Amino acid sequence: MYSLSDFDFDLPPELIAQTPLPERSASRLLQVQGLSVTDRAFSDLVDLLSPGDLLVFNDTRVLKARFFGVKETGGKVEVLVERVIDQQTVHAQVRASKSPPSGTVMTLAESFDVVVGERVGEFYTLRFPGNVFELINAHGRLPLPPYIEHSADSFDEQRYQTVYAKTPGAVAAPTAGLHFDQNLLAKLTAKGVRFAYVTLHVGAGTFQPVRNENLAEHKMHSEWYTIAQETVDAVRTTRAAGRHVVAVGTTSLRALESASQSGELQAGSGDTNLFITPGYSFKTVNRLVTNFHLPKSTLLMLVSAFAGYDAIRHAYAHAIAQRYRFFSYGDAMLLTNSTGPTV
Repeated sequence: MYSLSDFDFDLPPELIAQTPLPERSASRLLQVQGLSVTDRAFSDLVDLLSPGDLLVFNDTRVLKARFFGVKETGGKVEVLVERVIDQQTVHAQVRASKSPPSGTVMTLAESFDVVVGERVGEFYTLRFPGNVFELINAHGRLPLPPYIEHSADSFDEQRYQTVYAKTPGAVAAPTAGLHFDQNLLAKLTAKGVRFAYVTLHVGAGTFQPVRNENLAEHKMHSEWYTIAQETVDAVRTTRAAGRHVVAVGTTSLRALESASQSGELQAGSGDTNLFITPGYSFKTVNRLVTNFHLPKSTLLMLVSAFAGYDAIRHAYAHAIAQRYRFFSYGDAMLLTNSTGPTV
């Protein structure tokens, strides 16, 4: 049985990528098959997939979810929208010197007022004066991950978003998808690789380390997902043909596996707090494109469950020795599932 300390590792700070490469698909790709690792370029993915394989992308779009503002008293606040509830209501993290009680009015971005409602766990309910998406897009700031040390600029606004982003609602990018550009997608299409999409709105909890040494005590953050029947049909066709279902990113994988808990992938929407650790049997996905993840994170546990604990430890040690770039703006891996569905 694994514990939290089993998922710790030392990472030289200079390997945390602070900016994206000029070209999306110019990243490196570490191919991992058990204890065998091969250094490749991300563009080699075209050669590593076969006609009839299915890439499943997460088409969520990152919101400009961060705001700075003031309370009526003049006290400063920082707001991070976590989830849009309806056209005028959100759940958000609020940083302030004192927790704002229900009824507090806060002015955000020197532009509009929001009213604080009830607490929902760690989040505050905020009532916006108009359309949430329009106000966020017009006045918010892109929320880069906490380990990126600069404020988001216009380049980040372009690059911390996948080229196929469609459905607004995330506060963090599905970062494995950041490596794909239109040229690479065209080459994959020409190869006969097929595409399908899910939506999972990535929450800020994705960056939170696990703090319980006993993993069974960890409460997983919840994220909303939806999977269309069209995607279910594409997965079934792929598996029936004996080809690979390849999740692009841990968010796509969590959506697919969350909707497969009955044993077979089902269309639908809902919240998922699926916590995948070694010992989990994968039901739908057999290959995974993913970035390198933080120590003690749920995502490191997920990839260890997928590719094998020893395989991931070996791959990360190799990546550090070979100076791969880590985290959201970093390089990627192509993993093969060590359990569950095979072709």
